[in-house]
Amino acid sequence: MRSSSTILTGAAQGYLALLCDHFAAKVPASAEGREARISFTIGEVRLRASPQTLMVTADADEPGALARLEGLVERHLKRLAAAESSLSLEWSRPR
Repeated sequence: MRSSSTILTGAAQGYLALLCDHFAAKVPASAEGREARISFTIGEVRLRASPQTLMVTADADEPGALARLEGLVERHLKRLAAAESSLSLEWSRPR
């Protein structure tokens, strides 16, 4: 199962680096250029930064795990990007 969210922000590259560095202390995480991958036991999150957007894609085997990944990424991103109060994630799942 997959879901994705595109976040409008001029700080996408910085948030990608912050999220990757933050999670790297606990789970495998790597960043190269404008892309990052974070592997959790319940699934995987991929990030791609452009000048004005951060694309987040979450993959998991079951709906509950996918919902947990979405919540985990959203909570941590909002905390790390606290100065940007308008930051919002709207997840979409392909049908």
